[in-house]
Amino acid sequence: MQTNLADFIRGTGDEADGILRKCVHCGFCTATCPTYQLLGDELDGPRGRIYLMKQMLEGAPVTRSTQMHLDRCLTCRNCESTCPSGVQYGRLVEIGRKVVEEKVDRPFTQRLQRRLLASVLPNSTIFTPAMKLGQQFRSILPRTLRAKVPVPEKPLAPPTRKHERKMLMLSGCVQPSMMPNVNTATQRVFDALGIEIVTAPDAGCCGAIRLHLGYNDDALDDVRNNIDAWWPYVEKGVEAIVMNASGCGATVKEYAHLLRHDPAYAEKAQRIVDLTLDLAEILPKYEEELTQLVRRRAVHTVAFHPPCTLQHGQQIRGRVEQLLTTLGLEVRLPADSHLCCGSAGTYSVMQPKLSTRCAIRSSTGWKRPSRR
Repeated sequence: MQTNLADFIRGTGDEADGILRKCVHCGFCTATCPTYQLLGDELDGPRGRIYLMKQMLEGAPVTRSTQMHLDRCLTCRNCESTCPSGVQYGRLVEIGRKVVEEKVDRPFTQRLQRRLLASVLPNSTIFTPAMKLGQQFRSILPRTLRAKVPVPEKPLAPPTRKHERKMLMLSGCVQPSMMPNVNTATQRVFDALGIEIVTAPDAGCCGAIRLHLGYNDDALDDVRNNIDAWWPYVEKGVEAIVMNASGCGATVKEYAHLLRHDPAYAEKAQRIVDLTLDLAEILPKYEEELTQLVRRRAVHTVAFHPPCTLQHGQQIRGRVEQLLTTLGLEVRLPADSHLCCGSAGTYSVMQPKLSTRCAIRSSTGWKRPSRR
């Protein structure tokens, strides 16, 4: 794709220019784009959005229509898995969204909603008590809101043993409040393997929420904060930085790219990326030990939807299913397991109708995974 970027983006648009030039307009991406499949509009598929961003970066007027089509993108990055030319669409759409935020005013209600999401969700001092309050009054909440407030879990007891081997874990901003046992369960599994999971109290949101909402500077502050919080543990020699939320993992693995122009953090960010591993990259190495720990007699069936941030964002496919099967579980996947479930971070709040349609589509036709 030939490009002629406008003066306003020159100097900072080299990355966008390189990505745009890789696109050969083949349209393979449309076959796996959830929003294109649902809406049938070329501008709601990756190829159409790329054309919109190209025109915008070349100086064409930026309209609310452009904003709407970029807003409808789930950023699932399924198109990246399909693209034969290696177009890094996820990075391009973040550039495009930043330009749109600068050039197109949003209605007040949208601005308020986005600012609240960017301010509340990453801030555990606000979000945690708000979630506890919501859980207390969950039964009287409106149905749509009640569906987003999980039933309180009975807390698991965290491990108390100390081990010589240590790995660092990102607790996250939303997960400790909505699904607290995920972090504790992670610690318990590694404890059984003789590895101590430690956390950095000052670490917070990975940066994904603010980044995807177009608050890039705030997102980079989140990134730098985490690097500062983790660095003492890195210097002490932790073996890895464990990610049990693939959305966070996909973002943390972009830290070196996000801070590539920051001389104070670029080298540290690369070190963080080198240490960051998803559970799906670590646990299969302990398959034998885990099999001995489980020792199941009855066959249990589990439903698993591969997260987009794992299979497309991190390009990790089949490992979770394989490990669960090895441990004696009967795994069921949705028929179109490569498609997005519709959650996509804050997308389910800002685009509830499209999100629901994606969820309905991804929750049908459960089947056994194919052998890899």
